Amino acid sequence: MDERLKSVKRVLVRCPNWVGDIVMATPLFRCIRDHFQDARIYAGIRRYARGVIEDSPWFDQIVPCDDRTLPGFVRTVRETRALKPDLAILLPNSTRCFLTARLGGIKRIYGYKRNLQRFFMTGGPEPVRDYNGFKPVPMVDYYLEIGRDLGFHVPPNPRPRLFISSRLRAEGENILKRYGISEKDTLVGLNPGAGFGSSKCWPPEYFARLAELIETRLHCRLILFVGPGEERIADDIVARSRSKIINTARNILDLSQLKPLIKRCNLLVTNDTGPRHYAVAFDVPVVVLMGPTNPAYTSANLERSIVFREDVDCSPCHRKVCPTDHRCMTRILPEKVFEGVEKLLANSV
Repeated sequence: MDERLKSVKRVLVRCPNWVGDIVMATPLFRCIRDHFQDARIYAGIRRYARGVIEDSPWFDQIVPCDDRTLPGFVRTVRETRALKPDLAILLPNSTRCFLTARLGGIKRIYGYKRNLQRFFMTGGPEPVRDYNGFKPVPMVDYYLEIGRDLGFHVPPNPRPRLFISSRLRAEGENILKRYGISEKDTLVGLNPGAGFGSSKCWPPEYFARLAELIETRLHCRLILFVGPGEERIADDIVARSRSKIINTARNILDLSQLKPLIKRCNLLVTNDTGPRHYAVAFDVPVVVLMGPTNPAYTSANLERSIVFREDVDCSPCHRKVCPTDHRCMTRILPEKVFEGVEKLLANSV
């Protein structure tokens, strides 16, 4: 470790903003805890996402960072000053994130040297570049590079991890019991939404057809996971399908409650969004439906994953809404996805 870091007593770790990125950053969180064993470590995180890292052993305190508005920015700066961190480790690349740390009185700030703050960071790695600009790399490795630059020991084959308290485990068991799911049931989760935008979403009629195939041929129970604002997607799938699907749209699960339910699943079918990474963290087999995003960012820890992606000329575009015919998703057919489901379930028995 850098000799200058040995006297550190208070560390602010600014977590990523997207759920999947937070999960993929957990190997770095572990490294930070291992190397600042006597320090008090604060997790700065968007308020909606705190459930992702609750119950973990890495942080002494979770601090909401809602800095997208001017009042929120001012509040975040004020709360950061009150914590008096000796240094900050920033995972988002935004200038706003850097400014809340600097104006919050933190003199030593580490993170990727990108955007305007690259000239003012205390230290951190340079992003890898290729002829197209920044080279896409697995986000697990991207975040761990910050730790390597700081001199942390990074264990081989790092994997994302999430934690569930006994209280949350009991809450999850009660939810499953209310839905009539027993321990002997083979449970397949379906995650049809995406906070990023509709471009990531597989069509509801495809999910409906896949549900029928899974129920009739594999005799599995099916449960739909949806987030706030995605109720219509869930209702559409249920209305189109002849299978019996447990619809959680009338009792939306928060990001902490989602953890024990995904852990209970024998398999998850999901768009390329946050719950995908929950499954990886809990070693649950997962079938991923990927369209507009670059697979290089998530090309780690795929041992129990099957990723369906069509190689179309307009992908990856990273647009939130498809401007054309959404061919990157509509060409992934339910019958083909069912083959992946069947294969993963057979291998997990």
